[in-house]
Amino acid sequence: MAREKVLLPYNFSESDQKAIDFAVRTFSPRAPSVVITLFHAYMPLPKIETSKGTVMEKLTDGMKFVRNRIDELETEFKQVKDALVENGFPPSNVKMVFRAKHKDIASEIIDQARKGGHAIIILNRKPGRVARFFTGTVFQKVVSNISGKTVCIVS
Repeated sequence: MAREKVLLPYNFSESDQKAIDFAVRTFSPRAPSVVITLFHAYMPLPKIETSKGTVMEKLTDGMKFVRNRIDELETEFKQVKDALVENGFPPSNVKMVFRAKHKDIASEIIDQARKGGHAIIILNRKPGRVARFFTGTVFQKVVSNISGKTVCIVS
Protein backbone atom coordinates (compact mmCIF):
# COMPACT_ATOMS: atom_id res chain seq x y z
CA MET A 1 0.00 0.00 0.00
CA ALA A 2 1.40 3.41 -0.97
CA ARG A 3 1.79 5.79 1.92
CA GLU A 4 0.85 9.44 1.72
CA LYS A 5 3.72 11.62 2.96
CA VAL A 6 2.91 14.85 4.81
CA LEU A 7 5.44 17.50 5.83
CA LEU A 8 4.46 19.55 8.86
CA PRO A 9 6.88 22.38 9.69
CA TYR A 10 6.65 23.27 13.37
CA ASN A 11 7.96 26.39 15.12
CA PHE A 12 6.38 26.14 18.60
CA SER A 13 3.67 28.75 18.06
CA GLU A 14 -0.06 28.77 18.66
CA SER A 15 -0.58 28.75 14.90
CA ASP A 16 1.54 25.60 14.67
CA GLN A 17 -0.80 23.90 17.13
CA LYS A 18 -3.67 24.71 14.76
CA ALA A 19 -1.73 22.98 11.98
CA ILE A 20 -1.25 19.93 14.22
CA ASP A 21 -4.98 19.90 15.00
CA PHE A 22 -5.74 20.11 11.27
CA ALA A 23 -3.40 17.18 10.55
CA VAL A 24 -5.06 15.09 13.24
CA ARG A 25 -8.59 15.87 12.04
CA THR A 26 -7.71 15.32 8.40
CA PHE A 27 -5.35 12.35 8.47
CA SER A 28 -6.00 10.34 11.66
CA PRO A 29 -8.92 8.39 10.15
CA ARG A 30 -6.42 6.85 7.73
CA ALA A 31 -3.36 7.12 9.98
CA PRO A 32 -1.79 3.76 9.04
CA SER A 33 -1.44 4.92 5.43
CA VAL A 34 -0.07 8.40 6.26
CA VAL A 35 3.51 9.28 7.21
CA ILE A 36 3.89 12.66 8.90
CA THR A 37 7.27 14.34 9.11
CA LEU A 38 7.51 17.02 11.78
CA PHE A 39 10.13 19.54 10.71
CA HIS A 40 11.96 22.24 12.66
CA ALA A 41 15.10 24.05 11.55
CA TYR A 42 16.73 26.30 14.13
CA MET A 43 19.43 28.94 13.88
CA PRO A 44 22.75 27.15 14.33
CA LEU A 45 25.18 28.15 17.02
CA PRO A 46 28.29 29.77 15.57
CA LYS A 47 31.52 27.86 15.79
CA ILE A 48 33.96 29.98 17.75
CA GLU A 49 37.35 29.45 19.28
CA THR A 50 37.12 30.00 23.00
CA SER A 51 40.18 30.79 24.99
CA LYS A 52 40.70 32.03 28.51
CA GLY A 53 39.41 35.51 28.99
CA THR A 54 36.50 37.32 30.57
CA VAL A 55 34.75 38.12 27.29
CA MET A 56 35.10 34.59 25.96
CA GLU A 57 33.86 33.10 29.23
CA LYS A 58 30.74 35.27 29.04
CA LEU A 59 30.24 34.27 25.42
CA THR A 60 30.66 30.59 26.32
CA ASP A 61 28.09 30.97 29.12
CA GLY A 62 25.66 32.57 26.67
CA MET A 63 26.23 29.76 24.19
CA LYS A 64 25.51 27.19 26.92
CA PHE A 65 22.21 28.95 27.62
CA VAL A 66 21.26 28.82 23.93
CA ARG A 67 22.34 25.16 23.64
CA ASN A 68 20.16 24.33 26.67
CA ARG A 69 17.23 26.15 25.06
CA ILE A 70 17.70 24.15 21.85
CA ASP A 71 17.69 20.95 23.94
CA GLU A 72 14.46 22.07 25.64
CA LEU A 73 12.85 22.74 22.26
CA GLU A 74 13.89 19.31 21.05
CA THR A 75 12.19 17.78 24.10
CA GLU A 76 9.02 19.78 23.33
CA PHE A 77 9.29 18.66 19.71
CA LYS A 78 9.29 15.02 20.83
CA GLN A 79 6.13 15.75 22.83
CA VAL A 80 4.44 16.90 19.59
CA LYS A 81 5.32 13.52 18.07
CA ASP A 82 3.89 11.80 21.14
CA ALA A 83 0.66 13.79 20.75
CA LEU A 84 0.30 12.61 17.15
CA VAL A 85 0.88 9.02 18.28
CA GLU A 86 -1.76 9.45 21.00
CA ASN A 87 -4.16 10.61 18.28
CA GLY A 88 -3.86 7.36 16.36
CA PHE A 89 -0.74 7.66 14.20
CA PRO A 90 1.57 4.65 14.43
CA PRO A 91 4.92 5.66 16.00
CA SER A 92 6.75 4.42 12.91
CA ASN A 93 4.66 6.80 10.77
CA VAL A 94 5.66 9.96 12.63
CA LYS A 95 9.14 11.13 11.68
CA MET A 96 11.06 14.03 13.21
CA VAL A 97 13.58 16.32 11.57
CA PHE A 98 15.06 18.72 14.12
CA ARG A 99 18.23 20.34 12.83
CA ALA A 100 20.20 23.51 12.31
CA LYS A 101 19.19 25.47 9.25
CA HIS A 102 21.59 26.45 6.50
CA LYS A 103 19.23 28.61 4.40
CA ASP A 104 16.12 30.66 5.01
CA ILE A 105 13.25 28.65 6.48
CA ALA A 106 11.16 28.63 3.28
CA SER A 107 14.07 27.10 1.34
CA GLU A 108 14.61 24.56 4.11
CA ILE A 109 10.94 23.51 3.91
CA ILE A 110 11.07 23.25 0.12
CA ASP A 111 14.27 21.19 0.24
CA GLN A 112 12.84 18.86 2.88
CA ALA A 113 9.60 18.39 0.90
CA ARG A 114 11.52 17.51 -2.25
CA LYS A 115 14.16 15.35 -0.55
CA GLY A 116 11.58 13.49 1.53
CA GLY A 117 9.12 12.96 -1.31
CA HIS A 118 6.31 14.66 0.58
CA ALA A 119 3.12 15.11 -1.43
CA ILE A 120 1.48 17.43 1.11
CA ILE A 121 2.86 20.36 3.09
CA ILE A 122 0.83 21.83 5.95
CA LEU A 123 1.79 25.42 6.74
CA ASN A 124 0.24 27.99 8.99
CA ARG A 125 -0.34 31.65 8.47
CA LYS A 126 -0.09 34.19 11.22
CA PRO A 127 -2.51 37.04 10.60
CA GLY A 128 -1.46 40.67 10.94
CA ARG A 129 1.93 42.33 11.13
CA VAL A 130 2.45 44.94 8.48
CA ALA A 131 6.13 43.97 8.14
CA ARG A 132 5.10 40.70 6.47
CA PHE A 133 3.56 42.73 3.66
CA PHE A 134 7.02 43.96 2.74
CA THR A 135 9.13 40.88 3.53
CA GLY A 136 6.76 38.17 2.40
CA THR A 137 5.83 35.19 4.48
CA VAL A 138 7.16 31.68 4.61
CA PHE A 139 3.98 30.25 3.14
CA GLN A 140 4.05 32.75 0.24
CA LYS A 141 7.64 31.81 -0.54
CA VAL A 142 6.93 28.09 -0.33
CA VAL A 143 3.78 28.27 -2.47
CA SER A 144 5.45 30.38 -5.14
CA ASN A 145 8.57 28.18 -5.35
CA ILE A 146 7.21 24.64 -5.29
CA SER A 147 5.14 22.70 -7.76
CA GLY A 148 3.63 19.25 -7.85
CA LYS A 149 2.75 19.32 -4.15
CA THR A 150 -0.41 20.10 -2.24
CA VAL A 151 0.10 22.98 0.19
CA CYS A 152 -2.50 23.41 2.96
CA ILE A 153 -2.53 26.78 4.70
CA VAL A 154 -4.04 26.79 8.19
CA SER A 155 -4.93 30.17 9.67
